[in-house]
Amino acid sequence: MNLTPSLQQYFGFDQFRAGQEQVVQQLLAGNSSLAIFPTGSGKSLCYQLAALHLPHLTLVVSPLLALMKDQLGFLRSKGINAASIDSTLSYEEHQGVVQGLNNGEIKILMVSVERFKNERFRQLIHRLPISMLVVDEAHCVSEWGHNFRPDYLKLPTYAKELNIPLTLLLTATATKQVKQDMAERFAIAPEHIVQTGFYRQNLDLSVVACVEEQKQAQLLKVVAEQKQQQQSKGQNPNGFVNGVVYVTLQQSAEQVASFLILQGINAKAYHAGLDNEVRSDIQQRFMAGETQVVVATIAFGMGVDKSDIRFVIHYDLPKSIENYSQEIGRAGRDGQPSNCIVLANLDGLTVLENFVYGDTPEQTGIEHVLNDIREEQEHGNWSLQLHRLSTASNIKQLPLKTLLVQLELAGVLQASYSYFAEVKFKFVSTAQEIVAMFEGERQQFLQTVFDYSAGKKVWYQPDFDAISHHSGSDRKRILTALEYLADKGLIVIETKQVTDVYRVNQQALNNEGLAGYLADYFASNESKEIARLSRLVAFFNSADCLTAQLANYFDDNQAPDQCGHCSVCRGQVANLTLSTQSMWPEDSVIKAVANELVTHLSPKVDQPISITTISRFLAGMTVPLFGRHKVKSLSGFGLCQQLPYAEVKQKLNHLLST
Repeated sequence: MNLTPSLQQYFGFDQFRAGQEQVVQQLLAGNSSLAIFPTGSGKSLCYQLAALHLPHLTLVVSPLLALMKDQLGFLRSKGINAASIDSTLSYEEHQGVVQGLNNGEIKILMVSVERFKNERFRQLIHRLPISMLVVDEAHCVSEWGHNFRPDYLKLPTYAKELNIPLTLLLTATATKQVKQDMAERFAIAPEHIVQTGFYRQNLDLSVVACVEEQKQAQLLKVVAEQKQQQQSKGQNPNGFVNGVVYVTLQQSAEQVASFLILQGINAKAYHAGLDNEVRSDIQQRFMAGETQVVVATIAFGMGVDKSDIRFVIHYDLPKSIENYSQEIGRAGRDGQPSNCIVLANLDGLTVLENFVYGDTPEQTGIEHVLNDIREEQEHGNWSLQLHRLSTASNIKQLPLKTLLVQLELAGVLQASYSYFAEVKFKFVSTAQEIVAMFEGERQQFLQTVFDYSAGKKVWYQPDFDAISHHSGSDRKRILTALEYLADKGLIVIETKQVTDVYRVNQQALNNEGLAGYLADYFASNESKEIARLSRLVAFFNSADCLTAQLANYFDDNQAPDQCGHCSVCRGQVANLTLSTQSMWPEDSVIKAVANELVTHLSPKVDQPISITTISRFLAGMTVPLFGRHKVKSLSGFGLCQQLPYAEVKQKLNHLLST
């Protein structure tokens, strides 16, 4: 098929970038594909152009709301009817999207993977013909990928349930193992994996060994150098240059931004602790060129398609080689020379390691979840609300999601459906007018729904048990009826508190070694993540070309062995060290703090306080148990946070056993 006319008509391009045409032609020939293109090299066009030539809806799974909004704005500007279903939509906007989908007017629908757990969405999507499933940031499909999101593991199952014939996976960063894993999960043939070169000639990579007390001065020097370089090239006549400074902690983002502002630099802090409106305003001002430098945690960047970012500085170590690659990939998308600089020492390594250790569930927490399934199920069905179970089991929500997915993969659980624990509605037409529109059993059923919906002046909550008892109808029929009335504009619905319902395989649940197997799984992941950090440090310390190392890591053999535009090629090999050697507290102090924690927690929990819990307290980690019982107010919280967690745990084992 000649795709050039469509490329010109809708996107204004005369020719394809590397790999794009091959991917689109494969899809239109009916072949599911995996596209691995560098950040900013046009991955999205592959599905956008293919969608125009497919007969039905293209369903796009995207990991970030900001990314969806940017792509929707682009598609609409090109006259392509695209929409999203997300939490920001008003009732009227949501109904408009539903109507557009039902009428076949919408070509592309964007959702998060979590949307599939929403029963209203599942009811909608099951009745629509879908031509293609697109998975953006598809490395999340693989447990070997970085920033793993466990719900992505369910996407192959969703694709089968919805009878979607075609899949496109998109990512910028995939090692050989991740690439193979992604392809296998969606039955993508090796010949339909399209990987363009990872190497970007316009990016200059530098690693600068820098002790902590010199970092601010070094940062100021680097920013000044970026200004000077651009001015010398005639690209920066007003002294204004765009850049991103990455830090690990929210507090650091505020501190570094404040420092730059005091030096006369137009900077803003950006992190997940800010309100959505504030973050959106900062991003928009940066995109418009009104803000010079954004100092950000990893919350910033994905979906930020600004072409003229001239520098990316890592003030702290990135979380992994994958994160580093994604973050520097935001520089120089216009093809102009741009600088990527790491101000590196080993001081932040303990913080990064603690993120990993703090996410690993204790076996007692895993056993709590298994016992909850055994004791709380009814008629072979088990219901949960994530926040409640996270608090009760002392497992953070993301690893808890991973645990639930692993229980599905082990055949213990089968996701049945999700519903909202809180459903309420308000009348647009009166109850009497609505009931009068129906006859016979349907009229009686609706009258029962309204009779057993408690409310005051505006909002009413259906009592599902009472309605079921008096009508003989199940929850699904009740909700379907309310949805129907909402679709007709007769009522307005609001829903909260997602409850997931699973079917339980009793035999698999009662497997004696199940808790140990799951604990081993998480321990193995912990070891892999710590090894990933070790590999990051080795990468920055290496005497080999940085660019060549990156290309090799991501299975790209096309890059030169010596790029000539990295610090190693310039003979500046980094040697990362600790700024200062952290000192151990006295053993007696550690034992006293441990005893204080045990005394504080023991009356509040029904199990012994473990060495792991005490070690996390000393390391200053945040887990649900600590928030619930306000342990951060104890004087010893974070006493050993500058010391390696593994060594803290080893010392505690020794001290508390003697």
